[in-house]
Amino acid sequence: MRAIVLVDHGSRASEANAQLEQAAEQLRTRLPAHHVVAAHMELAPPDLPSAIEACVRAGASEIVVAPWFLAPGRHGASDIPRMVEEARLGHPEVKLSLASPLGVHPGLIEAVIDRINESEDPSRTG
Repeated sequence: MRAIVLVDHGSRASEANAQLEQAAEQLRTRLPAHHVVAAHMELAPPDLPSAIEACVRAGASEIVVAPWFLAPGRHGASDIPRMVEEARLGHPEVKLSLASPLGVHPGLIEAVIDRINESEDPSRTG
C-alpha cells in the first residue's frame, strides 16, 4: 500500500489545522488507493514522525511525505528531510520519499488568479 503524509507547519488555531485535514480529504477522494494522513510540524498533533508511524502500522510499503509549504524554509530544507531520513533508518523495509514543496507550480498560479477574480467579483466562488 502507498501512503501520503501531507505535512504543514501547524497552528494554535484549530480552523487553520482543519484546512490541512480538508486538503487530505480531497487527496483521499482523488487517490482512493492511497492511505492519506495529515501531520503538523509544530503546535498540533499528529507530528510528522507519528504520522509516518501510523502509515507503517496501517501496512504502508511506500510513504511519500508531501510538504504543504510554498517554499522550503527551515522545515522543508532541514527538519522534514532529517525526519524522513530517521524514519528510513527505523523502517528500512518501507520506501520513504519526500516530495518538493508546492513552490511556483502552475496550478497554484491558477488558484491565485481564481482568488483575484473572486475578489473582483464577489458573486464568483472557487
